[in-house]
Amino acid sequence: MHISDGVLNLPIAATAAVVSVGVIAYSAKGLKSEEIPKISLLTAAFFVASLIRMPIGPSSVHLLLFGLLGIILGRRAPLAILVGLLMQATLFQHGGIIVLGVNFLMMSIPALVVGFLYQKYNSDKGVFIRSAILGGFAIVIALMFLITALYFSDDMYSHGDFSVINVLVISHIPLIFFEGVMIGIIVKFLYRTRPQLLGG
Repeated sequence: MHISDGVLNLPIAATAAVVSVGVIAYSAKGLKSEEIPKISLLTAAFFVASLIRMPIGPSSVHLLLFGLLGIILGRRAPLAILVGLLMQATLFQHGGIIVLGVNFLMMSIPALVVGFLYQKYNSDKGVFIRSAILGGFAIVIALMFLITALYFSDDMYSHGDFSVINVLVISHIPLIFFEGVMIGIIVKFLYRTRPQLLGG
């Protein structure tokens, strides 16, 4: 789901970069040293998972895991996402530097929303179902963000039955369900074994 450099116009990339600064400041506020190991561990998981990808037009389909980051790290999730995206862009040219702000917001906003909803509706019952739904919902939010960015950047991305936007939507539908189930399994396991890890 990473956008590459040259896909979006400069005003959208610049606006996203400015907004990203605010999100990073919010996420980093009050950060404690004992939180860093957990953030680092989740950064590594996010980094590795996103490298296994299938290119689709200007984007790609792969495991995302930012829903899981939101559930475990809460408001700290954007910090893990930022480091992971920087490493992917600089080491493997996965995503871009100019559009880093767009990619960052596309993944950080869903992570923050899912983290908030997980804590708000926290319960001992239905951990798997709740986590699976939130994991899939995170991808839906990110996909809507991606479609919006492409649409307002250049209307050629929305032309025709086989437009880039249509292909992206169709290709990500199976991922919504697959990753949702996967996150549900992971969170249920952590809830049983290490519940203190959930909800940053």
